[in-house]
Amino acid sequence: MKIFTKTLLLIAITFFTANSLQAQTIVVPDTLVGWTQTWVANLNGSQASYSNWSEGGVNTVSGAASTVYTKMYRKEQYTFGFRTSLRYGQSRIDGNTRKSDDLISIRLRNTYDLQEDSKIAGYGAIQFRTQFADGYNYDAKVAGGDSLISGFFSPAYLTEGAGLEYNANPNLQLEAGLALKQTFISDGDLSPNYGLPEGETFRSEGGLTTGISFQTTVAENIQYSSNIETFTSFTDPVSETDVFWSNELVGQINSLISASFQFEMRYDDDFSSEVQIKQVLSAGISVNLY
Repeated sequence: MKIFTKTLLLIAITFFTANSLQAQTIVVPDTLVGWTQTWVANLNGSQASYSNWSEGGVNTVSGAASTVYTKMYRKEQYTFGFRTSLRYGQSRIDGNTRKSDDLISIRLRNTYDLQEDSKIAGYGAIQFRTQFADGYNYDAKVAGGDSLISGFFSPAYLTEGAGLEYNANPNLQLEAGLALKQTFISDGDLSPNYGLPEGETFRSEGGLTTGISFQTTVAENIQYSSNIETFTSFTDPVSETDVFWSNELVGQINSLISASFQFEMRYDDDFSSEVQIKQVLSAGISVNLY
């Protein structure tokens, strides 16, 4: 079943990447000279309430805030990129408050073209990812109640990688290399959820990493981006390769209002033998702070 699930995920990735792809990874434009930076903040929300409504319904209020800060530099054959992404959201459904989004992500990336105007570059990258608040599997306990499955620094991932990058065109980048991956678990009781024995709070492993990034303008004021990343540990079977596939479609309605659709698929055998899926459709205020 595990191999079948992984095969379906890889087929889906292959199909979609053949049509279009972006990136959480940092892509420095060829036209950049010197430094540039952007800082965008978003606030999204929705509300619905019902009173004596014939079709029925559940009262809901939801809100989410996010911010992305990016700084990039290019000088001749060398580039540097830094990006911080923060997201957090909650929903109140019929009196119950539950988390709807949560992310802390930091990325640094350096590249150096092997030759002037070359499509091949060497890269070095560092990535960090965790979350702000506790996460629950709601109503999962046999006797009722919510089961804690994650928290701040439970888990947290730090990955350092180096390898070669191929810039097929301004929209499409491919990479492959070697990587070290560290897993941190601040709450030892949660360690078995992420492939560690109970009580152990740290694991370090080496492996192979690959990535495909794509970004394109679908229509005026509509941007699509997609990113695929894999990590194959030297100590685990290839069938247990971690696969992360993220997609985002963003439409800027005017200078203040935007809408977005996020779709993510993950396969992480340490957490589950099943594919993880997340999708979020939102609209709200988007402000360029810098």
